[in-house]
Amino acid sequence: MKVIFACVHNAGRSQMAAAFFNQLADPAKAQAVSAGTQPADKVHDCVLHAMRQAGIDLTDVKPQLLTEELVTGAGLLVTMGCGEACPYVPGLKREDWPLPDPKGKSDEEVCQIRDEIKTRVLKLLHDLNATNCCADPLKA
Repeated sequence: MKVIFACVHNAGRSQMAAAFFNQLADPAKAQAVSAGTQPADKVHDCVLHAMRQAGIDLTDVKPQLLTEELVTGAGLLVTMGCGEACPYVPGLKREDWPLPDPKGKSDEEVCQIRDEIKTRVLKLLHDLNATNCCADPLKA
């Protein structure tokens, strides 16, 4: 299953979600892509720092535009609580995670957002039965 994590700028929440998803998923069962409707030039520095603390390096990741081609074959679109500005893809199941934008937040707040995203990703993977068995605390 292909999951799209999307927000407006693709520079924070959706990047963290896709990174955790791909780290924790069984690649034979699921993969994630992140994108935005108005992609920023780069991932927010605060997000790079918070993810580095979690053992994930997003230095080489670049925000990308949500396109028809990108969503081809996807089974789920997860938006990040951006309200009416959130992306919508006709015919694709959508789930919204109402999370604050990490941009401009303190390091502690960004880490709280990161940890909430990881928790939600683990639950989603568990619900999809797509967790790498070694990475799923819900199966322990």
